[in-house]
Amino acid sequence: MFPVLLAFATLVLFQLAGEFLARWLDLPLPGAVVGMILLFVALVIRGQAPAPLRRVASGLLQHLMLLLIPIVSGVVMHTERVMREWWPFLVSNAVGGAITLAVTAIVLRAMLGRKGTDNV
Repeated sequence: MFPVLLAFATLVLFQLAGEFLARWLDLPLPGAVVGMILLFVALVIRGQAPAPLRRVASGLLQHLMLLLIPIVSGVVMHTERVMREWWPFLVSNAVGGAITLAVTAIVLRAMLGRKGTDNV
C-alpha cells in the first residue's frame, strides 16, 4: 500500500512543481501540463516508470472519462457561446482530434518498433 501512496504523491508533487514553475516563470502553459512534461523528462532520464507508478497511472487512465466530466459540464454551461462561435469550436476540435490521432499512431509505432515488431 505504501508504494502506491508514494506513487500517487509523486504525481501530485510533479503537478505542484509544474504549477509553481508555470506561475513563477509566467509560462503560457497550464501548470498541470508543465508538471506532466517534468514527469516525462524524469521518466526518460530514469529509463522506465516504477511499477507502483505504472499501477497508479493505469488506474487513473481506466477512469479517464470521469476526469472529463468537468470539461463537458463547462461546455454545457457555456452553450450560448459555443452556439455563437461554433465554427472555431468545430475546427479546433477536428484539428485537435486529428493531431491527437496522429501523435498516438506515431508513439504506438515507435513503441512497437522498440519491442522489435514492425507489423503496424
